[in-house]
Amino acid sequence: MAAAMGAVIRRMHAAAAAAHPPRLTKLALHPPKSVEVEFADGSSFHLSAEFLRVYSPAADSKIRSVGGEKVIFGRRHVGIMSAESVGNYGVRILFDDLHKTGIFTWDYLHHLGSNKFSLMRSYIRTLRKHGLSRDPRRRK
Repeated sequence: MAAAMGAVIRRMHAAAAAAHPPRLTKLALHPPKSVEVEFADGSSFHLSAEFLRVYSPAADSKIRSVGGEKVIFGRRHVGIMSAESVGNYGVRILFDDLHKTGIFTWDYLHHLGSNKFSLMRSYIRTLRKHGLSRDPRRRK
């Protein structure tokens, strides 16, 4: 009984931690290829420019709608040009494809870092499903 109660308490703490991600302690740009973020709980993530561009929280005119699904493709070589702080809750990243409208909150960066591998696998599966590529289209 005590073991079951301990398991329930651990699940409740995990759910509470997920609802309130830890405080950001470090954000470092490594242009043009990545951003490094660290949080008070000791978690640290290196997020590639491509990954951040694909999961940008902004609506974007360069998104292709395929069967009702919004898909960003051809961003393998996108770079980060700069970033600017937005209040005390996030950062706006300027990419070299001139996308700059998304604000990455600290909570969202923690979510992306914590789920980086599953999100990237899902993205690649979606591209394959629609016959698209991470590589940019060649100009004729």
